[in-house]
Amino acid sequence: MSEAPGMLLLVDDDEAKRYVLGTWLRRAGHTVMEVGTGREALAVAATADLVLLDVNLPDMSGFDVCRQIKTDPRTAAIPVIQVSATAVEVADRAHGLTQGADAYLVEPTEPDELLATVTAALRYYRARTRAERTAGLLTALASVTLDINAAETFDGLAAAAAVGAARMFSVPVVLMLEMPDGQVRRMAALPGGLVPVRRGGPPGMMDRIVEHVLGPARNSGSVNIDRDDWLGIVPDSTLRVDVCVAVARVRSGRAPTAMVVDRTGLSGEEDLQILRQLTQSVALGVEALRSSAEDHLVAMTLQRSFLPAALPAIPDLAMAFRYLPASDQAEVGGDFYEALPWRDGVLIAIGDVQGHSLHAAGVMGELRHALRAFATEAHSPVEITSLVNEVLRRYHPGMMATLCLVLASPATGELSIVNCGHMPLLLVSGAGAAYAGEGGLMLGLTRHEPHTETAVLPVGGTALLFTDGLVEDRKIFLDTNLEILRAAAAEVADADVEAFANHVMSVFGPREDDVAMIVLRRTG
Repeated sequence: MSEAPGMLLLVDDDEAKRYVLGTWLRRAGHTVMEVGTGREALAVAATADLVLLDVNLPDMSGFDVCRQIKTDPRTAAIPVIQVSATAVEVADRAHGLTQGADAYLVEPTEPDELLATVTAALRYYRARTRAERTAGLLTALASVTLDINAAETFDGLAAAAAVGAARMFSVPVVLMLEMPDGQVRRMAALPGGLVPVRRGGPPGMMDRIVEHVLGPARNSGSVNIDRDDWLGIVPDSTLRVDVCVAVARVRSGRAPTAMVVDRTGLSGEEDLQILRQLTQSVALGVEALRSSAEDHLVAMTLQRSFLPAALPAIPDLAMAFRYLPASDQAEVGGDFYEALPWRDGVLIAIGDVQGHSLHAAGVMGELRHALRAFATEAHSPVEITSLVNEVLRRYHPGMMATLCLVLASPATGELSIVNCGHMPLLLVSGAGAAYAGEGGLMLGLTRHEPHTETAVLPVGGTALLFTDGLVEDRKIFLDTNLEILRAAAAEVADADVEAFANHVMSVFGPREDDVAMIVLRRTG
C-alpha cells in the first residue's frame, strides 16, 4: 500500500548518518527536517508528521525526548521511530517502546525496512487523526442538530446551523434557505460567531445553485466549485474563495437549503459526508418550521373567521380593536371581542375561553354567537351573562371562560359594567387613568355571580377593554404590569384611538398568550 509523503523530523548528532537517512527519505518523496540535539527536536516536533529519533544524543537521551513528545498534548499523536546502533538489546528496545516509541529500528538498517516502517507509522497516524477528527465532527454534528431542532424561528434555526458549521469546520460558512414567502435568507458565520443577516439575492440564485449541485433528479448532494464559478452564480457572496456547496431538500418541489463552506475546511470524504448530513438536518428543520407556519396560518384564518372583521359606526363614539395571536402558538385560542349597536348606544364584550385548541376556539365561537342572539332579544347585560353561562355549562361542562360586558351611552357617557372574572377595564381621561369593574365569578361555574358597576366616561375619555394576555408574564407580578399599562395609557390619553391602541399593544413586546382589545373613545 502506498502512503502520501509527509514532513519528517530526523534527529541525530551524526551528520553523516543524517545525510544517508535523509537521502533515502527524500528520494521516497518525503520532506525532511534535520536537527542534532534533543532540545532542537522538542522545539520543532509539533510541525512534523513523524519523528525519526536516535537514542544517543549529546544533550539528553532519545528515550527522554520521546517521552516528552508523547506527554505533550500538542505532539502526543505524532509517531516516533526510535533508531540506535548501540542500544540494540531486547531490554533497550523494550524500554524505548515503553517510553512511547511507535517503532524501534536497530542499525544498520536497510532502506526498504526504514521506508516501510515510516510508511506504516504514517498510515496509522493519519488513520488515527482522521478517526479522531471524524469523531469530533460527529459529536459537534449531534450538538448542532439539537440546536436546529430546538429552534422556534427560521432566523434562530439558520443562526444555529451557520454558527455550528463554522465552528465544526473552522472556516467561514454561508447558509441559504428559502422562506415560506419565497424570500431567500442568507446567514453567514465565522468560527467566532455570526455576521449580519443578508436577505434576498440575484434573481434565480437558488435555482442556479440547485441545478449546479443536484440537477433535475436528486434531492441532496454536494460539489466543489472554484471561486470564479461560484461568484458567477452568487456575485455578491461573502465567500470569495473556492467553496464546497451542499444542497438538500425534503423532496422534489420543496424549497432547498444550501450550505456553502470554504473548501479548506474539508479534509476528506468523511468531512463531506458530515457536511451533507448537517445540510439535510437543516432542510428537515426548515420543513418542520414551514409546516408549523402553514398550520399557524390556517389556525389564524380560522380564529379570525370567528371574530368580527369591523366594528359598528356609533355616533359620538370612536372605536378601535386589536387581535394579536401568541407568536409561538400554532393552535387557535379562545380570546374574543364584540361590539353591537344597542338602542342609542353600544354593547361591548370581551372574553377568553380557557385553553389553546380547536375545541377552545369552537366554544369561543359558540359563546360569541349566543351573546349576539341574546343581545338581539334585548336582554340586559346581566341577563346576557347568565344565559351565556347556562350555554357553557350545558353544552361544554368543565370549560371555563371570562367575560366582561360594557353598555355605553354616547349621550351621557354612562358605562354599565358587568364583569365575570375578566380583567378590569381601564378608564383614561385628562385627569389620569384608573381601573374599574374588577371582580365577579368566571363563567362555567354552578354559581353565577357577576360584578356590576357603573362609571362615567367624559367627553374625550377612553375605555380600554383587554384580555389577560396583554399583561400576564410568568416573570413579572400582574400588578406591576397593570401599573405599567395604566401609566402608558395615560401618556397617550389625547391620541386618536388607532394611535392609542398601537401604543398600548407595543408596551410589552411579544406576548406568551393571545391578546385581544377594544378601545372606546367618547367624542361628543
